[in-house]
Amino acid sequence: MLGSITPLGERGRGSRWWLTVSAYLGGSIAGGMLVGSALGALGSALGVASLPIEVRLSVLAVALLAGLALDLHVARLRLPTIHRQVEEEWRGRYRGWVWGLAFGFQLALGVVTIVTTSTVYVTWLAAFLSGAAEGGAAIGAAFGLARAVPVFTVARVRTPAQLLRIDGTLRRLAAPARRATYVAGGALAAVSALGAAR
Repeated sequence: MLGSITPLGERGRGSRWWLTVSAYLGGSIAGGMLVGSALGALGSALGVASLPIEVRLSVLAVALLAGLALDLHVARLRLPTIHRQVEEEWRGRYRGWVWGLAFGFQLALGVVTIVTTSTVYVTWLAAFLSGAAEGGAAIGAAFGLARAVPVFTVARVRTPAQLLRIDGTLRRLAAPARRATYVAGGALAAVSALGAAR
């Protein structure tokens, strides 16, 4: 995905990288806010905000631990997901800002493309548990931004050799990044459980 939005690639398509990336960031934040606010509003309508914070934190802790078990394939369980990616053909069919916006929006929805970590689902659960459209929107905006920011790792790619080097580096970092996600999920579960116990 990151190899799709480089200065090298955008120059080859006759687009401006900064414009495509701006649209990508905007789409990602907007998509996250849309889902987050909808889930927060649903939580509000169902009275989630009236639940004690300890109960909501307990639910979040359990979800984080269950998600971690799925991520680690405990008992051969696998994370539920669909097998779809964003449409690669859009890059050649539409202007950079159009496909950048669409890519960002879809990726920020989290579940309309391949889900690689349970933290995506837990993020949307947190938005629901916020019990407010505003709280859910804030969680969704943070999620969308976090999904989009890695695009800046390819900001200096101007030659095919640079792209190959970056691609190799990202491949090497994939496994450590996955492990860091697991550790972060476990830490968040612990923090949530401690908050629930207070």
